Amino acid sequence: MSWIQRWKEMREVIRADIQAVFDRDPAARSTLEVVLTYSGLHAIWMHRIAHALYKRKWFLLARIISQFNRFLTGIEIHPGAKIGKGLFIDHGMGVVIGETCEIGDYVTIYQGVTLGGTGKEKGKRHPTIEDHVLIASGAKVLGSMRIGRCSKIGAGSVVLREVPPHSTVVGVPGRVVVQNGKRVPNDLDHVNLPDPVADMIRSMQEEISRLRQEVDALKKGREAEGGEKHDVGANIQHAD
Repeated sequence: MSWIQRWKEMREVIRADIQAVFDRDPAARSTLEVVLTYSGLHAIWMHRIAHALYKRKWFLLARIISQFNRFLTGIEIHPGAKIGKGLFIDHGMGVVIGETCEIGDYVTIYQGVTLGGTGKEKGKRHPTIEDHVLIASGAKVLGSMRIGRCSKIGAGSVVLREVPPHSTVVGVPGRVVVQNGKRVPNDLDHVNLPDPVADMIRSMQEEISRLRQEVDALKKGREAEGGEKHDVGANIQHAD
């Protein structure tokens, strides 16, 4: 591939990144404002430079740029992560994207999102995010799994398993509540949710009550035995 073709591809990616801001942020007013003030856009462009160096095995320089990117924007993207065009990171402080993560085209990520692993396993250990996925604030997507295209991950959700396309996921752990526009049946009672702490306290109170009853019964038994011995002694003295 010639440098002219590469430049054309890079220019198309840059245009898609800028247009993604206008498409998904009503506060964006001008191209100059977006280019100069959107830290999410800066983080993506710096990552593209770091990723190009990473692919050429300039690992140290790539990591230095990645850490500088984190210092400037508050967004940590490993240079090994693969990111498609049109990614929009809105209010991106605290976003973390792992080394083997793959992100498709026109994905939206909000602040505090983690696309991470679940341990020290090697190989593909971070999620694959397909096209047009939205991941809301504070969501955690952990492990090597696939988030299907056009899916939505709710704020604060923790996703540990694969998500089918066109799904909405909420909760900890994350569960699919809508798929292909239809609500997924769920047996969970959202009004009377279990409270493990309250259940444990209630169990302890029941155990304490049972132990108190046993102690009271033992005390009464000893008092009864003491009274019988006293009566026997008195009868003996009376007989004498």
